[in-house]
Amino acid sequence: MATIYRKTAKGQSEIETRAQRLPPRLRSALILVDGRRSDVDMRKLILQQPEETLRTLSEQGFIEIIAFTQDAAPPRMPPGAPAPRPQAVPAAQTVAAPVMPVRSFEATRAQAVRSFTDLVGPMAEALAIKMERTRSLDELLPLVRTAQTIIGNARGGQAAADYGTRLLGSARS
Repeated sequence: MATIYRKTAKGQSEIETRAQRLPPRLRSALILVDGRRSDVDMRKLILQQPEETLRTLSEQGFIEIIAFTQDAAPPRMPPGAPAPRPQAVPAAQTVAAPVMPVRSFEATRAQAVRSFTDLVGPMAEALAIKMERTRSLDELLPLVRTAQTIIGNARGGQAAADYGTRLLGSARS
């Protein structure tokens, strides 16, 4: 059973402003929600109490269900929760998002954060937040290089090289 979640407007606002002051465990999980990963993938990245974390984010209105994979049955919903409107999503779409060409600084920054978070998981939060706060390519590039080092330590040299090529190559074009 695989469920696809996305951030609600409240979730997006929390990422940008921290107005709700989510605990670090919930904030880290919220950062990982992207509308493409299945709950199965999310459970691998959320280190502590993944099911409870996703349920809490959903109950508090930070995330919402947008789809189930074709072979998935609807998940058990907490009592009183609104029924989701399921849509069939091919399983291939839940595994990896296509790499989009970067056309602007904002897109480069978003790609840097998403790719870093995908590769490192919740441990990426502190640097991802710094990346989100950058206002120029000159501020972002040193952080991308730091992320490359962390990815190299966590995932190996090839993953770090691929990350750098995707971002530093596209940032220079």
